[in-house]
Amino acid sequence: MNRVVPVVAVDGPSGVGKGTLCLALSERLRWHLLDSGALYRLVALSALRQRTALDDEATLAGTARRLPVRFEVVPGQGVRIDLDGDDVTRAIREEAVGEAASRVAALPLVRANLLERQRDFRTAPGLIADGRDMGTVVFPDAPLKLFLTASAEVRAKRRAAQLSVPENSATFEKIYSDIISRDQRDASRATAPLKAADDAVVLDTSELGIDDVFEQAIELIAERRLKQFD
Repeated sequence: MNRVVPVVAVDGPSGVGKGTLCLALSERLRWHLLDSGALYRLVALSALRQRTALDDEATLAGTARRLPVRFEVVPGQGVRIDLDGDDVTRAIREEAVGEAASRVAALPLVRANLLERQRDFRTAPGLIADGRDMGTVVFPDAPLKLFLTASAEVRAKRRAAQLSVPENSATFEKIYSDIISRDQRDASRATAPLKAADDAVVLDTSELGIDDVFEQAIELIAERRLKQFD
């Protein structure tokens, strides 16, 4: 791992705005982007497509080792995620894949096989790392660690808005319930539980717009002299 290359590690649960923030930072700084959650979703998607049991740790670990993935940041459009020549950008965001990814991420062998793969993304001029254990496990020496948080209700409303789901519907209640369950599972797992690093800057995005969060992040990057801005 090249410890000279700067890393901004951005952690937090789903629905707090990590992906939007990291994409904006990657475009602004022109740094590489790592969506670690996508890696777990890619393993999960492969498992679902191949009908692999989500507790088959050995097989899933092998899938993680061979995962042929490429992230392509498209300015003004987002990130294209390529899995062995197949554009799976939309497919990995499905609720079923997200739920499966949370279960896959709890398997120690899968996490171990993806650890070095994630660290390989640390190349010049810098890296924006989006995940749940970027600051605590993958890049513990990152010069800037951010931990984004928001209430479960706010996050459920954001997800419902993305899916055009009414807030007074059974589907919304399921989204809310799934978020609570996933949070509990991620925070209590034995391997790399979801938590803020001791030296992380915690930002509650419940009442903040993405522009506000972005500006705070840019200020911190400038203060720590990780990037010179014109």
